[in-house]
Amino acid sequence: MIPFRNEAEHLPKLLQSLQALEYPNHLFEVILLDDASEDHSVEIINNFMVDTNLTFKILPNTRQTGSPKKDAISLGIKNSNYDWIITTDADCVLPKYWLNSYDEFIQQRDASCIAAPVSYIQEGTFLKQFQLLNHLSLQGATIGGFGINKPFMSNGANFAYRKALFNELKGFKGNTNRASGDDIFLLEKMVKANNKQVQYLKCNHAIVSTTGQPTWGRLVAQHVRWASKTKAYNSFGKAMGSIVFFMNTYITLAFLLLLTTSIDLKIFAYILFIKFNIDFLIIFKSARFFNQQRVLKTYPLGFLIYPFFSAYIALKSLFFGYAWKGRTFKN
Repeated sequence: MIPFRNEAEHLPKLLQSLQALEYPNHLFEVILLDDASEDHSVEIINNFMVDTNLTFKILPNTRQTGSPKKDAISLGIKNSNYDWIITTDADCVLPKYWLNSYDEFIQQRDASCIAAPVSYIQEGTFLKQFQLLNHLSLQGATIGGFGINKPFMSNGANFAYRKALFNELKGFKGNTNRASGDDIFLLEKMVKANNKQVQYLKCNHAIVSTTGQPTWGRLVAQHVRWASKTKAYNSFGKAMGSIVFFMNTYITLAFLLLLTTSIDLKIFAYILFIKFNIDFLIIFKSARFFNQQRVLKTYPLGFLIYPFFSAYIALKSLFFGYAWKGRTFKN
């Protein structure tokens, strides 16, 4: 299930990776959901379909709620022919054993919902390295949540669930007023229904790759979009988000106070030291799993910038809406 809007730049790589999947073509279908694209995305897909033996559907999205992506996924599920739904994004590249990994996991585990890893393709500029560090911390938190049997994060770029469970829980009902959150709100519903059947596929062959934002402005808009949904998280997810927010806000204010007044430098240094090492451990373990240890050399600078970035995003998401792919959304 792949919703898309104005993804002409990324679709060729995604389609090539779909064609390269080492999985029997007759055992899966690809449903692409066009959310009113204004570029030549649909033309790219139609040209690709001429020479492929994959089963493809392109469906125009039908807006029903305030969340276009949730509407698209719901429409796709209604028109799907298989028992399992796997979602990804149009700016992703899929590994060739992606579906094999899911298949084996489903056969071996009693699972109805499966979260799986997502990696950033990031080399070069500090902006890209900064995004990769942040993404590794999120992936580490995601895996850690499953590790303590309290899943609270997932990523719709690599997310699977039984269609029957989606329908039983009435899909995205209850969260359609928020534009984002098709993954986390659905995860929360499924955890509440049966926590033991919500599991994580920690497998190198299942890692989906995606790209970061090309500018700081786009990165801010993306993170405001993500942050705008945290107010509706369940208690555990909200608690984790609050801890991160207050810690980063404290560090930001402490740095600013250093310029204007005196603070207890010893306590501040202790807090920085503890946070530096905890964050590094999470990112290091994630980087090792994703084989992206090279990014660790930019960690010290990223650590200094991130509290200011995080506090700014949190405050902006509380008081302002955001623009995404040519549309404006209110919180």
